[in-house]
Amino acid sequence: MSESTVLPLTHWLWSALTTFGVILLAELGDKSQIVCMTLAARHRHWPVLIGAVAAFVVLNSLAVIFGVGLAQWIPERLLAGGVAILFAVFGVMALRAEEEPEDSPARRLSHNGIVLTTFSMIFLAEMGDKTQLAVAGLAITMPPVAVWIGATLALALTSALGVWVGCRLLQVMPLHRLHQLSGLVFLVLAGLALTRVF
Repeated sequence: MSESTVLPLTHWLWSALTTFGVILLAELGDKSQIVCMTLAARHRHWPVLIGAVAAFVVLNSLAVIFGVGLAQWIPERLLAGGVAILFAVFGVMALRAEEEPEDSPARRLSHNGIVLTTFSMIFLAEMGDKTQLAVAGLAITMPPVAVWIGATLALALTSALGVWVGCRLLQVMPLHRLHQLSGLVFLVLAGLALTRVF
């Protein structure tokens, strides 16, 4: 392999690793990870993870393709309002949760239903968020494919960590109490989203 080939490859790998590190640190403890945690505590974990990763694949693709201009096309207040409504609805529904039998409709939400719910919540919450803007900015100065791969791997890892924490909570807390706790979390997230509207 010639030196001219090694240098671009090294630059590409460095770009992917840099993006991975930056996005991982930025997203730890962020609202998307909390969404994954609360949904995984209420539903089967694989559909939650699939929905979250699918949302990040689309969001990162949009960020890389359109760059920083993406967030300027959709007004931030409109996005924040949609997020606030979505989180508030889920919060109220979760707070009203009572002890449910194993075969109740809430427990039997379909695989596709969980995937779509997770996808829509993550997609709306993260559209125009700092992470997406960071990906867009990095894609302007680094190889776009390397940025996309690094960012997507980082966000998949944070989502998996959120799902793992959610599953562990089920082992130490009754399900209906966990639903109510997740309801409070969603209402807090709704309130934070409203601050972006006003």
